[in-house]
Amino acid sequence: MPYEPPTHTVERSIRATTGARIIAGVDEVGRGAWAGPVTVCAAVTGLRRPPAGLTDSKLITPKRRTELAGQLEEWVTAHALGHASPEEIDGMGMTAALRLAAERALEGLPVRPDAVILDGKHDYLGEPWQVRTVIKGDRSCVVVAAASVIAKVRRDAMMAELGEEYAAFDFAANAGYPSPAHKAALEQWGPTPHHRLSWSYLDALPQWRHLKKVRISAEAAALESGGQLGFDF
Repeated sequence: MPYEPPTHTVERSIRATTGARIIAGVDEVGRGAWAGPVTVCAAVTGLRRPPAGLTDSKLITPKRRTELAGQLEEWVTAHALGHASPEEIDGMGMTAALRLAAERALEGLPVRPDAVILDGKHDYLGEPWQVRTVIKGDRSCVVVAAASVIAKVRRDAMMAELGEEYAAFDFAANAGYPSPAHKAALEQWGPTPHHRLSWSYLDALPQWRHLKKVRISAEAAALESGGQLGFDF
């Protein structure tokens, strides 16, 4: 299906209306996985023309995505990754874990952004950051698309390394997301130290259900009861 390439339209609008000069694009990957961290990339690109073929990472073949990520890491003005571990996700819930990973990514940049473009409709980052949310920003905004590709490729590589240690789970193929091989390995072997133990997939595994953790973070309870996000997969 043909698609329109991402542009700098949103970045230019933010510059014109707020005076912001350094604008970071932020996107995440791993939110719906059963295993592994949630990973956020923050990228700064300026208004330069991006490498050819840039778009939402989900629309790019794995081989091309890997090639493009290497090009983007050299092309962007700056980028940084932030992660929230399965233990942190279990302890505070996904909303708070996303914020933690995003803060780690933004604080890892060599310069502090004046504004942040966040993919999606929910602002899980909040103050003190000046945030603009953009639905399908990973497809329409250059800076968010760049963050999308880098985040996806780098997390996939992390999960592939875990797959060398836990071959039955086929992490190199599923990146920790639900798949038949992943479910079969869980049924036989139970969760690894890299699995999220508050996720509802354990409800379907009677022999391992006793391992399920209940989220005890007051902050997480307050955030999720407010209906901002509901990501209990």
